[in-house]
Amino acid sequence: MKKEPKPILKSISRLKSLFLTACLLLATMPAFSQTKTVTGTVTDASGDPLIGASVLVQGTSNGVITDIDGKYAIQATPENTLEFSYVGMQKQAIKVGNRSVIDVRMEDDSQMLAETVVIGYGSAKKRDLTGSITNIKGDEIANKPVVNPVSALQGKVAGVQVINSGKAGADPEIRVRGTNSINGYKPLYVVDGLFNDNINFLNPQDIESMEILKDPSSLAIFGVRGANGVIIITTKKAKEGQTRVNINGSFGFKAITNKIAMVDAEGFKTLYNEQLRNEGNPEFDFTDWTGNTNWQDEIFQTGFITNNNISITGASAKHSFYLGAGYAYEQGNIKNEKYSKITLNVSNDYKVTDNLKVGFQFNGARMLPADTKSVATALRAAPVAHVFNEEYGLYTTLPEFQKAQMNNPMVDVELRANTTKAENYRASGNVYGEWDFLKHFQFKVMYSMDYGSNSTRKYTPVIKVFDNNVEGKVETLGDGKTGVSQEKQTETKVQSDYLLTYQNTWGEHSLTATAGFTTYYNKLELLGAARTQGVGLVIPDNPDKWYVSIGDAGTATNNSTQWERSTVSMLGRILYNYKGRYLFNGSFRRDGSSAFSYTGNQWQNFYSVGAGWLMSEEEFMKDITWLDMLKLKGSWGTLGNQNLDKPYPAEPLLSNAYSAVFGTPSAIYPGYQLSYLPNPDLRWEKVEAWEVGAEANFFRNRLHFEGVYYKKTTKDLLAEVPGISGTVPGIGNLGSIENKGVELALNWRDQIGDWGYSIGGNLTTIKNKVLSLVQEGYSIIAGDKSQSYTMAGYPIGYFYGYKVEGVYQTQEEINSSPKNTLATVTPGDLKFVDVNGDGEITTADRTMIGDPTPDVSYGITLGVSYKNWDLGIDMMGQAGNQIYRTWDNYNWSQFNFMQQRMDRWHGPGTSNTQPLLNTKHTINNLNSEYYIEDGSFFRIRNLSLAYNFDQKLISKIGMQALKLYVNIQNLKTWKHNTGYTPELGGTAIAFGVDDGSYPMPAIYTFGFNLTF
Repeated sequence: MKKEPKPILKSISRLKSLFLTACLLLATMPAFSQTKTVTGTVTDASGDPLIGASVLVQGTSNGVITDIDGKYAIQATPENTLEFSYVGMQKQAIKVGNRSVIDVRMEDDSQMLAETVVIGYGSAKKRDLTGSITNIKGDEIANKPVVNPVSALQGKVAGVQVINSGKAGADPEIRVRGTNSINGYKPLYVVDGLFNDNINFLNPQDIESMEILKDPSSLAIFGVRGANGVIIITTKKAKEGQTRVNINGSFGFKAITNKIAMVDAEGFKTLYNEQLRNEGNPEFDFTDWTGNTNWQDEIFQTGFITNNNISITGASAKHSFYLGAGYAYEQGNIKNEKYSKITLNVSNDYKVTDNLKVGFQFNGARMLPADTKSVATALRAAPVAHVFNEEYGLYTTLPEFQKAQMNNPMVDVELRANTTKAENYRASGNVYGEWDFLKHFQFKVMYSMDYGSNSTRKYTPVIKVFDNNVEGKVETLGDGKTGVSQEKQTETKVQSDYLLTYQNTWGEHSLTATAGFTTYYNKLELLGAARTQGVGLVIPDNPDKWYVSIGDAGTATNNSTQWERSTVSMLGRILYNYKGRYLFNGSFRRDGSSAFSYTGNQWQNFYSVGAGWLMSEEEFMKDITWLDMLKLKGSWGTLGNQNLDKPYPAEPLLSNAYSAVFGTPSAIYPGYQLSYLPNPDLRWEKVEAWEVGAEANFFRNRLHFEGVYYKKTTKDLLAEVPGISGTVPGIGNLGSIENKGVELALNWRDQIGDWGYSIGGNLTTIKNKVLSLVQEGYSIIAGDKSQSYTMAGYPIGYFYGYKVEGVYQTQEEINSSPKNTLATVTPGDLKFVDVNGDGEITTADRTMIGDPTPDVSYGITLGVSYKNWDLGIDMMGQAGNQIYRTWDNYNWSQFNFMQQRMDRWHGPGTSNTQPLLNTKHTINNLNSEYYIEDGSFFRIRNLSLAYNFDQKLISKIGMQALKLYVNIQNLKTWKHNTGYTPELGGTAIAFGVDDGSYPMPAIYTFGFNLTF
């Protein structure tokens, strides 16, 4: 009988077998994982070798480039994946496996030629469009230190002028292809389909893309809202197959790098006493004024800035969601200013069936605006005053020649700091359903709503300052009574869209047709009230008490504003192409507005047509190998303007007029009258616009070019006609404005092995002219110094005054010059030009002395990448415009002097640019070229350096991507004006005026972007 092995021997036998198997496996592993040389040839679709194609081991920095014959050799393991890329061609990823030779045939990147862009009520391939639409990816603005996403567009888009402000949380001004109307310039924003007038509630990190629409072909479908351009914002949604968590943050500081040159204490004493002597007054005794204060240094600080965001995305074949939250905090560059914003973005999409999709999107924000202060007082205050009196623990007053008109700048900056408390809430979103049926049709319904609530509370404190010239040496400013005011504004926007789209391709024809019905409702309510201390108790300096329920009821005042209006619209659009080369775009919109229901002109039609020719698709162009795409295009259309300051221009408000006494006993009955008389045929302003241009790609899509010539004419301007001899003014459609110019954009990008680089530029010219306005010789005058004129034959808001040809040096020169009838001039006064040549200086010699609209604006971008490093530089500038300086042109008080006044005239031959010091010679304060400055500038807008960690390295700790970066905004500005910044906005009819503008800081930030 055969013996069975013992159990322990069986176990030993099994272990031996396992050990031998493991050894065999380990012995064979090097055969699979050992590094080997992989070679091959990379060619294009025609089989020609590609020189400089990149071959990279995916997830590493190990890469090579192909030689002159398109050949390469690289070290890799069988488990590696090789990534092949070439500019203008589709990337390919191929696993090595057991191959040692891998030849690759690259295909043209057709997606580049058929980029999909968002347009009004849909999307389309850019190559099929005949208009001017610029697409900005969210990544281009995500890491910039901006609160409002539009600020990051500065210098990036031809035809779009962005005027930023240095104030914390301030919104930029946007003008698309110039100023089109005397009644406004703001473009329309469309956020995920909802019409809006601002996007300051959005988080830049939540933006997927921005499309800027400028031409009539793309704008006409927006009807009465499209005249000033449209910016379409698409927020982020999850992409199928992705489940990601992204965390990014940045922090840094902002500093004033350019201050206005003012004289110091010694300079002030010299100039002020000279001025007094010139005026026949005794010199001022500065014995008690021994300070030497730079007030700019006193009020300014280095501000802290931070942006922090987190997003979670998840998606499957049927369901996707996106959740993003952000927090931004920014200090102003004037002490005690601070701004903060919390944002929330949520979207959810669900496929009920293959043909039915539903979803919602929501954006919310809570903003605490900064209590910003002015820099003007710091520029005007005399430097001889001390800032603070240590003995009394109080800020000091200014000298006798200033203290009645202005306070120590630190009173506003410190003692009135944060006495305005603002709290703004914004909620915006939509729900939608999308049904695909009958193969080529899609029906979409979307209901959108936006609700904003802005509340403001202001407190008037009791302020005491040190004054050596009053009894007790302590002075109370103002009436010495506290007060509070409170204001609440709510605005509601409700929109509904019903859209039917047909899309089909048959034979050589392709058609996308859209028809829709949409409604829009807008309502605003504002209620304000105020109370002072009166005869009651002092209102505490405690924000919890700053409500109008406190204070003396006998001092109560109130105000309110309210309006609502609605629009009903029908629209249609056709995008057609034949043979993929002959393009036609047509759109139509009919708007009915409640604003003109009183005139019977509430309905208006807007339409456009556009044509394009993809010339490069013709057979006779096929042999031109260096030309990849050439499209000729043109469009014409009519647009409308709804940016008016009157919600119902055809229905004026009643205003208080005369009172009458009637009855026994007699009683006073108030009378009312219309605030203006509207024309019975009043209607919307209308814009007729056209453009022609071309788009082209060259050298395997490395070089891209776009160029257009545009012309816009605004007709039926809503203008007010002044009443005769005090009668009620009228309002009618009485004017037209023209804007025309050229837009050019050129971009080159290439990849040479591990190195990549890009160069881009854009340029815009604008020529603005008012063609007609009310009647011949009529002008609209605006601005604190009445310096901005709008008049037929001139640019809108041009500067009006006297031309200056120098300074009178001697009495003999005065005698030999045209007689000045405006005033009795003496040597040292400004010498005005006799413009009309009648031998006298009169008011008739006033003329155009400057134009705030730049003749040309431009932007330049440079990019360099090497392996995991990225360097980017954005530059921008403008030329041909002028600035009008007003902050130093007043006589209501004595101001400090600019440094340039040290070169004043004080005897024959001493100066031919700066007049003498004498406030009694008011002729030198008249609007003239003396206050005109060159508005041209060039700025390094943004400099960024980033490092992307190897995915293979960070994947070991569970990360998908990690980027570290540094960014400098407004690194350096070369300018010609004396103010802090050449960027000066304003209204539609008064802009480009320096009235003591806020400085534009340089912002230095450090950040990270982390994805799991």
